[in-house]
Amino acid sequence: MIIGTRGSQLALAQTENVARLLKERGVETSIKIIKTSGDRFTDRPLHAVSAGVGAFVRELDDVMLAGEIDIAVHSMKDMPTIRPLTLPTVAVLKRDTPFDVLITYDGTTLDELPEQAIIGTSSLRRTAQIRRYRPDLITQDLRGNIDTRLRKLKEGQYDGILLAKAGLERMGWEIEGEILSPDFFCPSPNQGTVAVVTRADTEAEAAVSGLDHTESRIVTEIERILISELGGGCTTPVGSYAELTPDKKEIHVRAEVLSLDGREAVRIDEFIPMLGGLEKARELGHRLVEMGGKRLAEEALLQISKNACSTENSYDY
Repeated sequence: MIIGTRGSQLALAQTENVARLLKERGVETSIKIIKTSGDRFTDRPLHAVSAGVGAFVRELDDVMLAGEIDIAVHSMKDMPTIRPLTLPTVAVLKRDTPFDVLITYDGTTLDELPEQAIIGTSSLRRTAQIRRYRPDLITQDLRGNIDTRLRKLKEGQYDGILLAKAGLERMGWEIEGEILSPDFFCPSPNQGTVAVVTRADTEAEAAVSGLDHTESRIVTEIERILISELGGGCTTPVGSYAELTPDKKEIHVRAEVLSLDGREAVRIDEFIPMLGGLEKARELGHRLVEMGGKRLAEEALLQISKNACSTENSYDY
């Protein structure tokens, strides 16, 4: 079976892990690298690529529907909320650390950074959260693979950079940094989770289904439900995080929507029962909309669209 993936180090590491897990189950695979527009246009912010929605997913979907690959591996947080019925997410792998991490050259923490320190991130959510938590800091766009981002930090282009802790774990890199609390930096929905997609009703679907991790699927589904009515795609400043309590009888859910400048935010932080959790999550999603979450998401999307048009017009193709 052919597994399709982006060509970045992180994407390959994730895919090689899936190939290893399948091999343990007697399934032989080969890897095919698909270069997406998100990889080609690294000279602009991510939200300016493919309207920022599913920039790393849609093109692999097309290749799969064309029959060129049997399996696709994605960072689940990159996947749009609405997916084609013919391309099910057959497996959600066991979740890695879901939190953001701040890495500075000398180990300085977020609270210790001096005023006007420059923080690099490609995420509008992280940018808005930084602006809310430390409005005196300067945020600047940061693209490239993890190696590139760390090199830019070492060169002094940034005083600190924000990354997903899971990416470092999957690369096997032990790099010290400050893990940011979800109380102030609610992660992106499904951050730290890898999704495996196939075409429906195929041998690949049957082979991959055994890799599914039930608890990770439950919390990631809750996170998607919480923000499903907000609109705005996966690049607007939206966080959503769910975790099972130690006794697994309840789920601690957090969700928030921010304005791009971080000055406005609406937030939910509650415990919901495991039994009937999906329906309760829908209720909380409705509440998030009623609190003004949809307005903030739509305003952010409008501003992103205007900025993307301006950026697009400034490049000579």
